[in-house]
Amino acid sequence: MKASSYIRVLGSRRIAILLPIGFASGLPLALTGSTLQALMTSYGVDIRTIGLFALVGLPYTVKFLWSPLMDHLVPPYLGRRRGWMLLMQLALMLSIALMATISPRSSPALMAAVALIVTMSSASLDIVADAYRTDILPTLERGLGTGVFITGYRMAMLTSGALALVLSDHIGWQSTYLLMAGVMSLGVIAVILAPEPKDAVKPPQSLQEAVWGPLKDYFTRASALKILLFIVLYKLSDAYAGSLSTAFLLKGMGFSATEVGTINKGLGLASTVIGAMFGGTLMIRLGLFRSLFLFGILQGVSNLLFMALAYTGKSYPMLIVTVAIENLTSGMGTASFVAFIMTLCNQRYSATQYALLSSLAAMGRILIAPTSGIVVEAVGWANFFLIATLTAIPGMTLLLWLRNDIENMATQINHKDKEKRKR
Repeated sequence: MKASSYIRVLGSRRIAILLPIGFASGLPLALTGSTLQALMTSYGVDIRTIGLFALVGLPYTVKFLWSPLMDHLVPPYLGRRRGWMLLMQLALMLSIALMATISPRSSPALMAAVALIVTMSSASLDIVADAYRTDILPTLERGLGTGVFITGYRMAMLTSGALALVLSDHIGWQSTYLLMAGVMSLGVIAVILAPEPKDAVKPPQSLQEAVWGPLKDYFTRASALKILLFIVLYKLSDAYAGSLSTAFLLKGMGFSATEVGTINKGLGLASTVIGAMFGGTLMIRLGLFRSLFLFGILQGVSNLLFMALAYTGKSYPMLIVTVAIENLTSGMGTASFVAFIMTLCNQRYSATQYALLSSLAAMGRILIAPTSGIVVEAVGWANFFLIATLTAIPGMTLLLWLRNDIENMATQINHKDKEKRKR
């Protein structure tokens, strides 16, 4: 890879703008999740009601249901992607500010309704932000662009999570939520300044085409079903081990909640961001297939460190090494995997195809995670993490089977990118 390629990618305006856009996408998540739970607890809301509020997060799971509308309908300003992003961010600013004025104790139904508006708007912003990232980034920039987007997203989760909790002790919940609504303006500014995709793509001409067109486009490709299976399997090992990692550290190893919060969450978050950025940069040299293969092996094998920790016993140095390496490799795997999903998307239908494929990627975790506690009780912690590592084998085997398809796909897209740069 020529040095000029690195310079072009690292200096790309398209990549830089993804930091604040990722930040705007990640900010609302905690405000309707863990931070809202803390707010309701401070207001004396009963635990049953707090538990029921988890249902407001449902739009994040089923967002693919309305993604065809966001492919089909074009706002009269800023284009198909930026126009929707601006509209959703303005809706988020207003609805988050409205949450600040409601007492969850005296008006729990109203708070739930407004929180649902926030999650609907946030899930819709995720749909169109993912589509924009897919449309704007050429193949060479997708790994690093994904890393930058993830960095912004994670920074926002810290802002609306840990920082919001600290602020609430000093300025109160109402001012904290109003401040978070104001912080969303960073995303508004970013969208206004963001570049439009170079190619003027004709959107689906009808809602019927917006629903069926993405499916028809995808399933006419070679190895379509094998690729879908690979999407389910690739992050399975990582997700399976992660489903009980906190319980393992607290209950299995006896670390305190403060130690787990500081090391597993704090160091883990930083390691994930570094991994995503490093993996995205490394993809420029390795290419798509080799990145998927190398990072996939690393994220699977890193689970053996939890197994080693189980045998070692309570050890702070081993905990730090385990958390740092596991999250680092997970971030690298995420960068290559997201870039792969972006590669599969047709720009005409990118909102719907990305939403569907990313939802499918979560299916493996949803199906296998409930078995984790049963497996731990049957075989113990160390063997559980060994089994979690072994669950990486089917995905990696399928990846080898798909090698020619993936490399041909990448070659074709690289050729198209070169043709675009010549224009």
